[in-house]
Amino acid sequence: MSLKVPSRLFCVASAILVAAGCGRHQPPPPPPPFVGTTVAAFGTIAPSQSLAGIIAPYENVAIQSSLVEPADAVNVQEGDVVRKGQVLAQLDTADLQAQLQSDTATADSNRANTSHAVFQGSLTIAQGVDALKSDQAAVGQAQQTLTNDRQNLDRDTNLLKQGYVSQQSVDQQSTTVRNDEHALDAAEATLAGARSNVQANGSLSGSGLQAAAVQQSQAQEDVAIAQARQVQVSIAKATIYSPIDGVVVNRNINPGEYPGNRQIFTIQQTDPVYAVLHGSSAQVADIKPGAPATVVASDVHATHLSGAVVGVLNQVVPGSTDFIVKVLLQNPGHRLRSGTAVQGRVALPVLRGVRVPETAFIDDNHDTLLTVGLDGTVKTVKVSEVGSDGLTSVIAGIPSGTRIVSNGQSSVGDGEKVSYRQ
Repeated sequence: MSLKVPSRLFCVASAILVAAGCGRHQPPPPPPPFVGTTVAAFGTIAPSQSLAGIIAPYENVAIQSSLVEPADAVNVQEGDVVRKGQVLAQLDTADLQAQLQSDTATADSNRANTSHAVFQGSLTIAQGVDALKSDQAAVGQAQQTLTNDRQNLDRDTNLLKQGYVSQQSVDQQSTTVRNDEHALDAAEATLAGARSNVQANGSLSGSGLQAAAVQQSQAQEDVAIAQARQVQVSIAKATIYSPIDGVVVNRNINPGEYPGNRQIFTIQQTDPVYAVLHGSSAQVADIKPGAPATVVASDVHATHLSGAVVGVLNQVVPGSTDFIVKVLLQNPGHRLRSGTAVQGRVALPVLRGVRVPETAFIDDNHDTLLTVGLDGTVKTVKVSEVGSDGLTSVIAGIPSGTRIVSNGQSSVGDGEKVSYRQ
């Protein structure tokens, strides 16, 4: 009986404890944190590459003069905007003008000599032809005389045999025949000389002594004319023109000074201009000539200019990793000066793939995202960025349709439960 009392007391105590416990309410567990999410979707982006650089002139022309003449006038100052063909300076031409007059007079004299050579040659050729005809006639006459006297000699010889003429008459006729033979030889020699003379003289339109004389005179005339033209070219060079539209950035001559061998003007064409952007091999690898580009000059009231890539140049210094991208920009009003620092953004080829917002990356390397499973569990996933347009990236490593945390800097971690809006 002593054992039954404690048992009853234990039951009563248990009942009291149960009743006490039923009188208190346990708080519900807290809901999982809410995070903004997005679904990675397949699509395209227009990526770009940001590069820093400076403005360079479209052309940089250094002007020198080969003339040894002083400057009479210099019409521009450094900083002046000049147009193509504008006179920058005028050199003295007094010595050159005198030389031109001398060469022109020499050319006129040689031209007169050429005319004289033509007329003299024509006369000499005509006289040679006339002499040839005369000598041909003399040869014919001598031949006729010789033939006649030989016939007389034959006749006298026959008469001598018959006793009708004396031996003296026959001897006299024989002497006459020999004289005729010598006269014919002389006439034929003269005729040969006349033929040689005509052949040597030739014709004015072909070859020969007279044509050569005319050609020599013409050559002397041509030399004098060429010298005069050379002086005319030098006189033209004495007026120094701007070869381009641009700005005078260097003037190194004053009135009265000789140009010497130095650079007397430097003209820079600054409309259009080049933006010379620098980048590494990885940055310029996908940049193509003709790609659109935008250049911002923060120092010039944040001026924005649009242009296109005209060239991607190899390393600036052999062995370095510095490459150059040249962008051609129109520069109305010469707003951008050479040497101005700029920031350029060059369009890259369009990319197609799985897209995510750049804010979804949890690190600066853009290689880690937070995905959200169907049960709301967060998971850290490694990915690789293919390209970006500054707001959206194309990545590899997750399939299209994967839900990700929009803000990679959210205070949620791997394995944590979250809630999100479907």
